[in-house]
Formats: sequence, structure tokens, C-alpha cells
Amino acid sequence: MSNETATTSIQSKQTVSKVQEYKDTLIQMTELLVTRRFPEIIVQLNELLTTPMFKERNVEEIHQDVNIPVLPPDLVQNHSDSSDSDSDGHGDDQPEKKRARNDIVVGCPVLALPSGSVSCNQSICEIIDVVKPKIRALIEHANVLKMWISFMIPKIEDGNNFGVSVQEDTLTEIRAVESDAATWFFQISAYFRSRAKIVSSLAKHPYIEDYRQAVTELDEQEYLNLWLVVSEVRNHYSSLHDLVVKNLEKLKRPRNANTESLY
Repeated sequence: MSNETATTSIQSKQTVSKVQEYKDTLIQMTELLVTRRFPEIIVQLNELLTTPMFKERNVEEIHQDVNIPVLPPDLVQNHSDSSDSDSDGHGDDQPEKKRARNDIVVGCPVLALPSGSVSCNQSICEIIDVVKPKIRALIEHANVLKMWISFMIPKIEDGNNFGVSVQEDTLTEIRAVESDAATWFFQISAYFRSRAKIVSSLAKHPYIEDYRQAVTELDEQEYLNLWLVVSEVRNHYSSLHDLVVKNLEKLKRPRNANTESLY
């Protein structure tokens, strides 16, 4: 038992040592991240917003034909008559039953599209391929920054807690950044779902031009959203950098912080 206890004690010390090493490494890495890497990212995002992808781009450049033609009326009528004769399920020996008809337009059945599949908007997809890594990086950096501050929160004591309140306020701001970034990821997937629904409706009702226009309007809206996301990612990096740098001493040594107000 003594050998097992000794082995367990050694393993426990090694585990504690590894955890402490992880904390120390993260603290050092995060300070460099905020003071050096954040300014570089801010400059990169500013430059991205001035590229032809975003700067004064004509929205008509992102328009893309949905590749769903309007079928000639005779083809639609022939298919409708064929469906009527085959859908009663009674065969040739039984009298044909006429189906009740009304004036409600239910759309034509979609067996295949004459011009092939309907592709995604390639211009929007190219922008998304650029923007998504920026969002993911912001989430990762915010998470690291949150852990950095959490490791520096001292144990709970009475009095001299102003520095701790600064840490808590900063953590609240970081969590808000994480929440915004997660929402942007959801909005991208929601765009594709919404576009698919409109395209599906257009395939059933190719003669209704409102569906075609709805696809165009949705693409323009997503382009504007992506521009806004890049701007907000830059703004979040800027605000986090400014907040942390101004209160760096209070964040690192909250018990020694004086009673100056949080910037």
C-alpha cells in the first residue's frame, strides 16, 4: 500500500506541475497576443475592408442567375395530363375517376431541372471563405483571453476588491464578444437555409418572378451582413485591446490596484 500511495503522490505532483505549467504558458502567450498580435489583426482587417471584395463594390457584381428556366406551357400541360391519368391507381379495366379541381396554384412537381443543379452564389461563398476564419479566430482569442483573466483572479477576501471588479467587468465584455461571434456563425448557416427554401419554391413556381427577386435580395443582404461582420470583428479586437491595455496592471495585480475607475 505504501508503494501505491507513493506512486499516486508522485503522479499527483506531476499533474499539478503540468497544470501550473499550462497556466504559466497561457499567461505569457496571452500577454503577447493582446499587446502584439491584436494590433496586427486590426491592421489586417482594416486592409481587408479596403480590398475590392468590400470597398465600394457594386452589388450587381454578386448577382447570380439561379438557373431555373420557365418551362413552356405545353410541357407543363402534358405532364399535368400524364399525372392525372396515372395517379388514380385503378388500371385500364376500371373507369377513370376525375379528381376534384380547384383554382389553387400548388406548383408543378420538380422531377429534375433542365439546366442541372442550382449552385450557391459563388461570390458570396468566396467572401464567406474569407470571413469565417476571422470569426473563428476571434472566438479562440476571446476564449484564451477569458482564461487568462480567470487565472489571475485572486482568492475571495474582504476589502480591496476594486481590481477584482475590473477583472469581472472585463470578463463580461469578453463573453459578449464570444456571444456575438457565435451568432455570426449561425447567421451564415441561416443564410444558406433561407436561400435553399426560396430556391425550392422557385423550382416549384418558376413563373413567379418574386421568388427570383427574393433570391437576389437575400444575396445582397448577406453581402451587407458579411461586410458588417468584418467591421464588427475589427471593432471587437480594437475594443478588447484598448480595454486590456488600459487596465493591464489592474488585471494582472488586482489586489495592488488603486481605486482609479475602469476606463
